[in-house]
Amino acid sequence: MMTKALLAAVLVAAGALHAAAPANAQNYPTRPIKVVVPFPPGGPTDGMARIISDRLSAVLGQPIVVENKGGAGGGIGGKYVTDAEPDGYTILMSPGGSLTTGPMINPNIGYDPVKTLASVAQLVEMPIIVAVHPDLPVHAMSEVVPYAKANPGGLKWGSQGFGTAPHLLIELFKLENNVNVVHVPYRGTGPMLTAILGGEVQIVADPSTTVLPHIQAGKLRPLAIAGEARLPQLPNVPTVVETGFPYLVSPFWLAVTAPAATPRPIIDKLNGAFREALAVPETQKRLAALGAEVKIGSPEDLTKMLAGERTKWGRVVKAANLKME
Repeated sequence: MMTKALLAAVLVAAGALHAAAPANAQNYPTRPIKVVVPFPPGGPTDGMARIISDRLSAVLGQPIVVENKGGAGGGIGGKYVTDAEPDGYTILMSPGGSLTTGPMINPNIGYDPVKTLASVAQLVEMPIIVAVHPDLPVHAMSEVVPYAKANPGGLKWGSQGFGTAPHLLIELFKLENNVNVVHVPYRGTGPMLTAILGGEVQIVADPSTTVLPHIQAGKLRPLAIAGEARLPQLPNVPTVVETGFPYLVSPFWLAVTAPAATPRPIIDKLNGAFREALAVPETQKRLAALGAEVKIGSPEDLTKMLAGERTKWGRVVKAANLKME
């Protein structure tokens, strides 16, 4: 039987633990924060993570350490964060590979993002550009379908990895047009761009942040912007809507999530810190130069957006019968 003294001690300890949680959240952060990028260096996620983290460090008063954990279409980095302590010191900055498309087609990814990750905020959005190697005798999106039908299996379309959003864009294109195009997955944007520049693949769909410099240098030919508006840097390149492929509207976005049990006060503090970091004109200017538009909202806004993405791409996964072996 518990004595009165022991009972009092237990109640005091419980009260102290209860009081410590909000206090810890209030003081957060007191040490460096690790931002996990689930793709190799050199890609759009990595580049923007470093631009944003520069300012985030100043806002929070702590170092921000960007750590690349690429592989499995974003799944390795996603799993790493779901297994981390839910204390706000390990967070995930990712496009759809870790949060929507990857888990749909990879039964061995090891986590359910809906249950194991908490929304912090969507950060930015930018257009994807469909581009080809200059040697490919195709100068418009309308010419891709007849070329693919005339050369079944002869057109190789590279992606950033099996299960990434651009991969599903390829599958949607194949379904809508009933063409035999070979999908060639790579371990991120860097290797994929190296492949198309070297002629290993002939066509890619990549965010403006990374493919634009190669287009401006004349090393790749743009066919269309996979969005609803033209890109100021490429005013003469039409959108997929203008060229008769409206289903290919698919902007690249970047979002931040944290382990599911992260306290709400820490989630809110991170959301506010990212909001403040992205409000700085110099940061916005650096992102705009890459074609990226700041698009930050509440954690609930991100949760709603992710649900819509899962519904949209879930249909493609089912129709194309996609599954990672």
